Amino acid sequence: MSELPSVKHRNQAGSGARSGAAGITFSKATTLGGGLRPAIGGEASVGRLLLALAGLAAAGVLLVVGARADLYLLPVLAALSALVGGFLLLSSHGTASGQVPEAGRAAADALCSETAKLLSTIHDALGDIALVRGMDGRIVQANRVFTRMCGRADVRGLTCSSLGLEFETRPDPDRFIVRLATPAGLRLFDWHDVVIRAPATGRLMRHSIARDITEEAQAARRREEARQRAEEASQAKSRLLATVTHEIRTPLSGILGMSHLLAQTKLSAEQRNYLADMQQSGHALVQLVEDLIDFSSLSAGRFQLHPSGQDLRLVIENVVEMLSHRAHEKGIEIGAAIDASVPRCVAFDAARLRQVLFNVIGNAVKFTETGGVLVTAGFEAGIVRIRVDDSGLGMSADELARVFDEFEQAGDDAQRSKGTGLGLAISRRIMEAFGGSLTASSIAGEGSRFDIRFPVAGAGSAAQPRRGVLADTHVLLLAPDGPASTALAATIETLGGKCHRAGTLSAARAVAADALADRLPLTDIIVDHRHAAQLRELLSLEPALGRQRLRKTCLISPEERSSHPLSRMGGYEAWLIRPLREKSLVEVLLGRMTGIERRDGINDNRPILRAEPPKAATVRDHGRPVLLAEDDPVNALILRKMLEGAGHAVHPVGDFAALEAVLREKGAPALIVTDVNMPGGDGLALLRRLRAEEAPGTGRRLPVIVLTSDVRSDLHRLLLAAGVDAVLTKPVEPQQFLNEVARLLGVGQA
Repeated sequence: MSELPSVKHRNQAGSGARSGAAGITFSKATTLGGGLRPAIGGEASVGRLLLALAGLAAAGVLLVVGARADLYLLPVLAALSALVGGFLLLSSHGTASGQVPEAGRAAADALCSETAKLLSTIHDALGDIALVRGMDGRIVQANRVFTRMCGRADVRGLTCSSLGLEFETRPDPDRFIVRLATPAGLRLFDWHDVVIRAPATGRLMRHSIARDITEEAQAARRREEARQRAEEASQAKSRLLATVTHEIRTPLSGILGMSHLLAQTKLSAEQRNYLADMQQSGHALVQLVEDLIDFSSLSAGRFQLHPSGQDLRLVIENVVEMLSHRAHEKGIEIGAAIDASVPRCVAFDAARLRQVLFNVIGNAVKFTETGGVLVTAGFEAGIVRIRVDDSGLGMSADELARVFDEFEQAGDDAQRSKGTGLGLAISRRIMEAFGGSLTASSIAGEGSRFDIRFPVAGAGSAAQPRRGVLADTHVLLLAPDGPASTALAATIETLGGKCHRAGTLSAARAVAADALADRLPLTDIIVDHRHAAQLRELLSLEPALGRQRLRKTCLISPEERSSHPLSRMGGYEAWLIRPLREKSLVEVLLGRMTGIERRDGINDNRPILRAEPPKAATVRDHGRPVLLAEDDPVNALILRKMLEGAGHAVHPVGDFAALEAVLREKGAPALIVTDVNMPGGDGLALLRRLRAEEAPGTGRRLPVIVLTSDVRSDLHRLLLAAGVDAVLTKPVEPQQFLNEVARLLGVGQA
């Protein structure tokens, strides 16, 4: 029917061949189209199936991912959109092919409805709110959880605000904290919105899910309240500790001051021993107070460092010297060697590092009964490393694990009774404040090692002048093996010299033989006084050695200096005191120092926790008027006796009102010594007023020393900023106090 008429029409219409051709093409297309419809329909069915499977697979994956993020509705909605969109795409293709689109839309609507019911069921089971709203905010669909929370059977057409929901915005614009007053009370929800176009209608809809976080919020609030209570308790504890330690200092200052005055009276040997024990106990109590104050400051977060340019070598040597008397009393050695790589001047808080060193080295001395303690220091890649090795009993693994804990102590009962267990814990925290570390290692029965590390900036090549200063120096060291000889040899080597150690006479003769055979350009002999007899025997066996121009130096300890008169130890050009000071050793080996090395305060075993005291000075003017303001009668008596003993005329007062009255009536004294916390006024305000009233340009400045039991560094800085010349912490060391008085009286003269 379709083909014969077309052929006939083509044969009969020659002039209309073009239109006939078109007609034949249309007829074929129509015929082919009718034949292809079943094929297209089959492909569409396969496509729908594949797309449905892909959508379901995507929904499954997204559901798992969303569940991990506590989001269940949104991933499925995204997958659903892809799935229904695919159906609509195929439905539109069917429409272009002449099929009716209503079937596709109906299928999409049915799928949306079934999926929405499924999701509502899921969220009902999970206890989450599931909500669909139009862009006008009106609710289109809600699950049973939401309707139950709102206490309404049907919420469609209502808005969240009309139902009493309060939205609190969060950084994420689609996330909210929502408050809802329910019959069971106020509830909090973590609310998440997402806008999705409805596949069936094409309208934008706002889908929401919300999880009840009321219990979580209450738990968080309880934790915060507990934290605040703990912080308040900690602050109260810190205030109590600060108050108690402050109040302890005043009577403690009286005890130590009176013991100082008592020591200057005529006492028997037995009485002096009792007095020495009392002073030692007093100083131990001072250290305990310092530890408690530091622990309180560290716990409260009020700890601050005050770095300044310092010579690290001098700080280490100072601490080792202070502790040497303890070591020598126990019959053990102590020595320090600072590598030439250590810069001469670096920026650090010297007082705090000194405190750490005193704790660490002091512990090493405390727990060592034989052998000794060796302190070494080096510098590499901007890091200072100070190592303390001892030959004590060491620590077990359990003791090592607890060594830096607060109020924990190693050792036996007798050793544990001599401390609080705070020293190392505080020291580690201080080094952490330095940006460094304090670590320990130990082998039971062999000793312990503590490593102190901290960074320093701007060191550069400041250490280079020390390197090579002892070049061409060859030393025969005749001394027993131990930390002292190890430190001495290391010091000579790092400064460019050569040290030939000999612990026995035979070893010394071998070195002497090389020197006499010109194989060794020996320049010096250093002898520990304990090997002095071996040196005499060596010189008698090798008389040619005695004829060489060799400098001979004897090493002694301060205690041995008094028990071994140097007049009986002739033949030496110099006597050096153990533990060695690098500067003194260099001066002797370069021939610039002879005789007996002199040191002051080498047996002072107390740590200097703050600024170094000035060098000793003598009072040049006697009878200078000093105004002393101190409200504690005992401390006032002690200070007055000290000042009068130095030759000064003292006018004591007991409060700020009396101090101001004396200044008005009698004029300015040569010096004011005052406490900052007394009745009758504000100490800081008085000091500021005093400086403000001084006539500018006259060159007259009234020196002021403040004595205080308050160790807070910020108060000390306030006092200095107010014009105070020196701030001393109670209990004050008598010599340090008198040195400051002498210094300021000299400066204070117009």
